[in-house]
Amino acid sequence: MSQEDDHLQMLAVFHNVVAGLALLVALFPTVHLVVGLCMVSGYFTDPKEEFPFALVGWILIFFASLWIVVWLAFSSALVAAGRCLRRRRRYQFCLVMAGLACAFMPFGTALGVFTIITLSKESVKAQFQPAPGP
Repeated sequence: MSQEDDHLQMLAVFHNVVAGLALLVALFPTVHLVVGLCMVSGYFTDPKEEFPFALVGWILIFFASLWIVVWLAFSSALVAAGRCLRRRRRYQFCLVMAGLACAFMPFGTALGVFTIITLSKESVKAQFQPAPGP
């Protein structure tokens, strides 16, 4: 096994590790989601209060759900990129995910930079199989 094979295997493992960290980030607004659901359901409502709890609750639900969905998608895509690296498939997808991972500081940045450096070598690029046709 060559040094580049070792690098690709390690990068595949680290993609899964960073995906796990992204999964934890996805769970941060769970409290906001629960509070929003309580506000919409009337749990915090006082008959004398004129504050629009339902509107604020819907706003909390929307943004918490959006956050969770985006980070779950990012985490899933990182896992998929790790699998593609391990199987030497979908070069462009792996390269795009490495670029997107750079925005997830500091671990994703390190992972993305090292992945881009490794994937930019011609000997590594030659190992990737072409994508199957339609």
